[in-house]
Amino acid sequence: MSVTLKINGQTHTVDADEDTPLLWVLRDHLGMTGTKYGCGIAQCGACTVHLDGAAARSCQIPVSALAGAEVTTIEGLSQNSDHPLQKVWVENNVPQCGYCQTGMIMAASALLKQVPHPTDAEIDMAVDNICRCGTYPRVRAAIHQAAEKLSS
Repeated sequence: MSVTLKINGQTHTVDADEDTPLLWVLRDHLGMTGTKYGCGIAQCGACTVHLDGAAARSCQIPVSALAGAEVTTIEGLSQNSDHPLQKVWVENNVPQCGYCQTGMIMAASALLKQVPHPTDAEIDMAVDNICRCGTYPRVRAAIHQAAEKLSS
């Protein structure tokens, strides 16, 4: 079946089964490999994208559910990887292995749109992605630093 999706501000038409998860359409059909596969059951957060501005786990969203929706991936967060979150992620040496980081950044950017100056508790609730390397303290520090940069 032919599916038309709006991703990162552009319209894409792909030939995919209506039950195909958005994650696989992004990666396999469109070559957008920034969104990662982690667990496949919407628990780890590696596949986090924005769906109409809210953080969503793309591994469990069938493309048939996306009519009229706006999807933003890590590739669409900024043109040159210069979003304040991406910059502070590097400045704070947040990634260790890095695999979960695109999902973390997407969850964090959705949070900062809703809560410009989140507390640690709000960060922990909204950015519940799993990081096997345990970089959570650096994630929190980077989000607080990005909040300051975004508000100035």
